[in-house]
Amino acid sequence: MSIRGKAFIAGAFEHPLREIPDASLAQIHADVALGALADAGLSLDDVDGYFCAADAPGFGGISMAEYMGMRPRYVDTTESGGSSYVAHVGHAAAAIAVGKCRVALVTLAGKPRTGGSPPGGSMGDPQAPETSFEVAYGPTTPSLYALAAKRHMHEFGTTSAQLAEIKVTASRHAKHNPNALLQKEVTVEEVLESPMVSDPLHRLDCCVVTDGGGAVVVVAPEIAQALERDCIKILGHGESPKHTDNGRVDLTYTGAVWSGPLAFEEAGTTPKDIDYASIYDSFTITVLETIEDLGFCEKGAGGPYVESGALRAPDGELPLNTDGGGLCNNHPSNRGGMTKIIEAVRQLRDEANPAVQVGDCQLALAHGTGGSLGTRMGSATLILGREDA
Repeated sequence: MSIRGKAFIAGAFEHPLREIPDASLAQIHADVALGALADAGLSLDDVDGYFCAADAPGFGGISMAEYMGMRPRYVDTTESGGSSYVAHVGHAAAAIAVGKCRVALVTLAGKPRTGGSPPGGSMGDPQAPETSFEVAYGPTTPSLYALAAKRHMHEFGTTSAQLAEIKVTASRHAKHNPNALLQKEVTVEEVLESPMVSDPLHRLDCCVVTDGGGAVVVVAPEIAQALERDCIKILGHGESPKHTDNGRVDLTYTGAVWSGPLAFEEAGTTPKDIDYASIYDSFTITVLETIEDLGFCEKGAGGPYVESGALRAPDGELPLNTDGGGLCNNHPSNRGGMTKIIEAVRQLRDEANPAVQVGDCQLALAHGTGGSLGTRMGSATLILGREDA
């Protein structure tokens, strides 16, 4: 069964702060939930479906339902790292399509910058089957992405300057976002001169670490029609894990090679139809490999593609991450999938900053990546459109 047109995003809200030392994780979840519901013109009493991942405290969906006073009849706590929230929207649309719920709330919250435990991931879990074979060698999150970057350079001749262009573009967009953690525009030279974190990735190739959160509200078509809000149609969804294949991993591609085609097929669209893209940007190499795998350019051609200015808003071939993304704006809870959806909704509603708003934006793509390009990851892709799409 296709979810195309079976559900709409009616509300979206991004926490405005990047440091929240005095609020608990539960409070942040509740704050963004109320923000998204207010944006939709709904209340907690209307919610009958709730979706969260491992960043939710306690018993996850159960604890948060109690804290917020909800009685949902459908709960989904799928955990796939930073891609979870993009997957949740697809799951919510499917649940609505079969009548399991009519108003689904999806929330994310975290405070890795000012305190609290970082969620998810297998490197800190002694029971994870891979732990015994990997943690002993001391991998870090940047080093696992650096492996992918180094291999992409070896296979295709990609350069550090081309990766740096992705950060430069993010900074050009972030200067228009008053809430972005980093609002200073940087040059390719400044990226290359920033301290090396894990060769070939410099400090400015890495995303920011922030407190914060976000939420979206997904509703059935009849509810969307009754709301006085510009609702965004869910057209297609795909998701897939990628792992090391027991040591036979190819570091030059991501799980987007599988999740992307699923989403495009369900939506009845192609990469050439997309007006705006929110691509997970934990590191610059994450963006480069993902845009290739989603079909926005040929495999191995990502370096020249980004170097051409294709990602710059509003007039580039593929305007990308116009809020500044994880590289400059925020990366709440070390998970950026939620904010990818929110900025895509803003673009389709014509509510992005005017300096980076894409003209006549009809179709947008949001893609989430969880885990690591160097080992195992979750990938999820959403295609969204205006109500008449």
